Formats: sequence, structure tokens, C-alpha cells
Amino acid sequence: MCGIVGYVGKNQAPSILIDGLNKLEYRGYDSAGMAVHDGKNINMLKTKGRLSNLIKLLIEHPLKGTLGIGHTRWATHGAPSDINSHPHMSEDHVIAVVHNGIIENYMEIKEELAEKGFHFVSETDTEIIAHLIDSYYKEGLSFEKSVFKAVSRLEGAYALGIICRDCPDTLIAVRKGSPLVVGNGNGENFIASDIPALLNYTREVYFLEEDEIAVLTPDDIKIYDKNENPVKRDIYHVTWDIEAAEKSGYAHFMLKEIHEQPKIVRETILKRVPENGEGIVLDNIKLGKEELDNIDRIYVVACGTAYYAGLIGKHLIEKVCRIPVVSEVASEFRYKDPILDDRTLLIVVSQSGETADTLEALRIAKRSGARVLAVVNAVGSSIAREADDVFYILAGPEIAVASTKAYSAQVAAMYILTCHIAVAIGKMSKDEFKAVKEELYTIPGKIEYILQKESVEKRLAEKYKGVRNVFYIGRGLDYLVSQEGSLKLKEIAYLHSEAYAAGELKHGPIAMIDENTLVVAIAVQEELIEKTISNIKEVKARGAKAMAIAMKGNTKIADVADDVIYIPRTMGLLAPVLANIPNQLFAYYMALNLGTDIDKPRNLAKSVTVE
Repeated sequence: MCGIVGYVGKNQAPSILIDGLNKLEYRGYDSAGMAVHDGKNINMLKTKGRLSNLIKLLIEHPLKGTLGIGHTRWATHGAPSDINSHPHMSEDHVIAVVHNGIIENYMEIKEELAEKGFHFVSETDTEIIAHLIDSYYKEGLSFEKSVFKAVSRLEGAYALGIICRDCPDTLIAVRKGSPLVVGNGNGENFIASDIPALLNYTREVYFLEEDEIAVLTPDDIKIYDKNENPVKRDIYHVTWDIEAAEKSGYAHFMLKEIHEQPKIVRETILKRVPENGEGIVLDNIKLGKEELDNIDRIYVVACGTAYYAGLIGKHLIEKVCRIPVVSEVASEFRYKDPILDDRTLLIVVSQSGETADTLEALRIAKRSGARVLAVVNAVGSSIAREADDVFYILAGPEIAVASTKAYSAQVAAMYILTCHIAVAIGKMSKDEFKAVKEELYTIPGKIEYILQKESVEKRLAEKYKGVRNVFYIGRGLDYLVSQEGSLKLKEIAYLHSEAYAAGELKHGPIAMIDENTLVVAIAVQEELIEKTISNIKEVKARGAKAMAIAMKGNTKIADVADDVIYIPRTMGLLAPVLANIPNQLFAYYMALNLGTDIDKPRNLAKSVTVE
């Protein structure tokens, strides 16, 4: 959520800032702006709306200078507007700030500054940062010292990019609870919220840790902790290419990422379940029988799509390993005083590795002595750094706000973790593991097969584009797939969509069913197929249209559903990752028909770094 880019060097900053902000559009935003130092003064342009609006402003009012900060804002304090857009400046234009996150004590500081004669023009919490730094600067402190002192007053989560009128070659970055990357160039240096913004200029980056401050000049980068002590940090070399974050001929990033899933799932499986080995490779993750014997309870904690992947993990571990697992939404987990101790394993799932509620759940668990295993995509992210063990899904950059390939890789990770635990504690024999392993290897090819038939989902999306109420139903694992399918339709098509355990229909939701309703029944758990067919008959009797997702060869369901999307046959436990692909495609084509902004759906952000 929100994007920060900063530059100090020998080249013109505006074009670099625009390029970086363009690479961060996927994070979600409602306004954009930049401040550039021309050698004497700081000049600013900002506007409500898309980055294209800022580019138009730049054409009309060009900015020049080799030091600058840019921002795409996702509104938290104050409605989207030109005034509330970032950057924010002190009254005399000495200090300019861009900010991701939330300052929790901003009202207290605002009142204090108002009493001293400072005036405010916006509704944001960010504006107080510029004034607070300026207040210390006016007292005679240096630019750096003023930033350190101001930051010590701030409560909340934030990433900051700051420049000063009197320091035309200095850019300061601050990180607390919100991600920030420092790029190391040749005679130029950079900051950004995420790596894609930097890849056209450098592959050498530093990940700022909690409460760290970086001071950048064209030829130097210094990193300090909150007590102003110098910090030594190893450079991380980015190995993936910028083309991985480009559309490669697809109409949208989401469609591209849907089509990347066979490759991603194949790599996730082969890295951990090598064909020429007998077991599972978890790198440095120590989760053998000895460690598992010392665990009394397991939690799986996540948000959004990652939460639904975690629900599948919970189901698998309980069913196969016979270990009770509690699955929690991270935003609830952190406030319910969970039972945690040194015999607890917390599995956190996050694509970005920066999800605020999930990160805080991790920290609560660590303070209680629990062990934390993170299933994460983003290398070097906060969750990855703070967890005891990390299972990297390595799905590459996921640009579309609505997650697809990361979800499939997370589910694949859950299969692998379940098999590892089951074998370690004797709940799965070598022969059983061999059978699952062989079937796992077929999953990527079966995803490819489904994608080759995407004209089916395209046709059905055209057929049902007029519906405004959609219910997803399923039983067992199918219900979990239903939840993720419903979320995708909400996220990108803006349709009212709900998921229910099919057996719960008669306990209330069936009152909503009428001839204007589409019911999508996930029916790939074949031991439950007869029950699901009964539920389809129930909704059909009340006038609803029914679309089913079933395994190839299942003819019974075709007798009751209006339309059926078939997936290749596989083990029931492995079916969720296949059954979800038609859900993704159907949501995509529904959104395409409705003309929504598929990659950047309204009100949403890719990485939710505030509560």
C-alpha cells in the first residue's frame, strides 16, 4: 500500500521518480506527487488520481533537479485530494516528506505544534512530520539530528523519505513497520517501497530493518539504528529480472500471473520434493520428529488470500497428520490473547512478508516463546527476517493486487509441509508418500491443461455477466476453495459474492436465493458429491442458476447444474489447487466484461502495511 521512491545523484530526478512510481502502481493508490530540489529550493507537484495526472502536470510545469522524492498515496487520514496527496512540506518549504503508514499519536503532536504557531493545510497525519522536523531544525539542530529527534517522537508504523532545502545532496530514509529498500548505484543512490522500482537502475540493495535510518548522498549510504549507532549491512543482489514484472504480451498482470502458475508450482514442488531423492528438502528448517514432539499446538495465521491458503494447510495437517490446528485471521489473533508458549508452532503465511497484522502476530508469538515458521514469497521481507524458519515459495514478483500465483504456491507449500510432518511422525508410510509425490509431480501439467481450456470460463463469464449476486458453496476442502473463489470475484469484479459451507444453506443463506442468483458449486471432493448435488438441487428449485466445478468424468453433476467446468482427475487432497484455477479465470473474465480495473481494483492495496 502506497509507494515511495527517492533519488539522489547526477541525473534528473523527475523521470527516475516517475519510472519508479510506475513500477509501484500495483500497490494501490489514489493520488501521486513528487518534490524535487533544483539546487536552491524544493519544488512540488501533486494531484489526486492516477500517475498519468502527475505526468500531465510535469509536462505543463517541468521540475528539474538531481534530488527528489515521489509518492503514490492510498488514503488513510483525509479523503483523496490534491491537498492530502504527498509529499507534504513545512510552511517555509524547508522540509519535504513522503510517508507510508500511520502515525498514531499525530493529533497530540499536531496540537503541540499548533500551539507553537505552526499551521496545517491537510487532513493527513503525514504533514505533522514535516513540521516536527522543521521545528527542531529551526532550533539549530542539523538536518540529520532533526530527523532523529522527530522520529523518536513518532508512534505507529511508517516508512519515510525526507529532503531538506539546505541539503541539496542528501536524502534520508526511515523505516519502522513499513518496508523500505535502499538501492546502491554508481554515483547515485535510491530508496523505494519495493524492489521493482529500482531494477532499471541497480540490483544491489539494502533492506532497512526496524527503527533504522539511512542517510544517502550520491556517493555514500550510511545506515544507523534509532540511537544513531552505525549499522553494517550486507548488500543483497537481486537475481530476478525486470521482465518478470512486465506483462509479456498479456492484457493484464493478473492474467499473466494466472498463466505462470504451472511453472511456479512446478518449481515449488521440485525444489522441496526432488525427483532423485526419497524425502523432502526443507533447507535449514528444523522440523523433524524431535521438534514436533515438543509441540503441543499449531496455529496457522494470515490475512486475505493467504488466510485461505492457510485454511487448506490446517485441513491437511489435521486430516493427514492427526494434529489439531487452529487457523486464525491475523487481525483477530493479535487481539484475542491467544494461548502461546514454547511448545507452540505458529505458521504465518504472507505473499509480501510485510502484512502488518500478520507481522504483529509473529511478534506476539515470539515474545511468548513460540516457534514461528513463515511461508513467504518476498525474500528479505520483515516476516522472513523475523521468523525462526522460512519456507520461501519463490513465486517471483506478483504485481496484480489480486493474488493468484502466490496462492497456488502457498497451497503447494502446505502439501509439502503436511507430507514432511506426516512422514516425520509416522502418519504416512514410504509407499503412501511415494504415491502422493508422484501425483504432486502431475499437478503443474494439469494446471496447464485447465489453462488451455480457459475459453470455457470466458464463455461462462459472458453468459453470467448480468448477475449481481453470486454464492460459492462447497463441502470440506471444496468449501475452502469456495472462499478464495468468492474473494477473487469481490476483489476484481466488484460483485456481491459470498461463500458458504453447502450444508449451511438451509440455516439462513437460502433466503437470499432467487432467479437473479448464480451459485458456483465446488464439487471435487468426490466422497461428498452426492451431498453437494442435493444442495445444487435446492438452489435450482428456488430459481438460481448453478455452475459447478467437478473432476473430469463426473456425469452426475452435469444432470443438475446448468454448466460444469471440469478439471483433470487427481487425489482429493490435491484437488484444491486445480479447482481454484477456474475460479481465478472466471473472476478475471467477469471483471473484464464489467470493465473494472483488474490489476488495480478500487480501494485495495497489494501489501497492507497498516492495521
